[in-house]
Amino acid sequence: MSYRLSYRTRFGNRRRLVISCLVALTGWPQFACSRSQESEERAAPSPGPSPKGGGLTDAAAADAAQPSGAPEVSNAPRSDERAAERERMVHQQIEARGVTDAHVLAAMRAVPRHWFVPEDVREMAYADRPLPIGEGQTISQPYIVALMTEALKITPETKVLEIGTGSGYQAAVLAELTPQVYTIEIVQPLGKRAAEVFKERGYRTIQAQIGDGYRGWPEAAPFDAIIVTCAPERIPQPLIEQLSTGGRICIPVGREGGVQELVVATKQPDGTLRRHTLIPVMFVPMTGEARTPDQDRD
Repeated sequence: MSYRLSYRTRFGNRRRLVISCLVALTGWPQFACSRSQESEERAAPSPGPSPKGGGLTDAAAADAAQPSGAPEVSNAPRSDERAAERERMVHQQIEARGVTDAHVLAAMRAVPRHWFVPEDVREMAYADRPLPIGEGQTISQPYIVALMTEALKITPETKVLEIGTGSGYQAAVLAELTPQVYTIEIVQPLGKRAAEVFKERGYRTIQAQIGDGYRGWPEAAPFDAIIVTCAPERIPQPLIEQLSTGGRICIPVGREGGVQELVVATKQPDGTLRRHTLIPVMFVPMTGEARTPDQDRD
């Protein structure tokens, strides 16, 4: 499941009007998730050639894109296609909003976002907005991807679990930082499509499966970091249990249809979480077992 994020052009109630005013006054980022974009937001197909199979740079060019001391991650594909657009995206949308981790910024420059969106919106791949990816889902705006990635403090030794593969873009960004990326998608067509992109583009270190992310990936646990791209009302207990001591989880928490909190929590030695809120967001709800009443769960 991927996240959907945008402002609605019309506010149907007072709460949305208040949110709109806060955005204007405080400079909140675009919310992280939204319903599928309206038809007028969809771009025409890119007039340029398809990125498939083209534009791979040599090793020296790839190394030049990395900051000094950047983590060495094996098998990360490289492309110079639309590199200038990625550079502008990082400078204008991400650095300008306060993301400073050099490795995260390098990862955002390195991953071709246009590989992960449908052809009919590829022209807008580097815009400061979410884009529809099918099945009623969207790829989140670049800033939210960078913010959540930075919050996890990933190193090459970090084993990270993503709940909600969506287009596969977030997993590809994570794969720039660590070779230990696990990702789960509940919407089968999206999960299959993302796995095909990983294979086609050479993301050989990402392990993906289709399933309900509420229960995590117990066979591969524990994880040093967990990132969740859909909003439960509370952090699922199975994910807490699969988080290693000292590990971090970044997750939107709150009720469906309202403003949620993007939370970063660190697991303490006694198993509790120390948490703080990054920003207010609006994500799609976590589905599957997360919608089952607590008393009905095993």
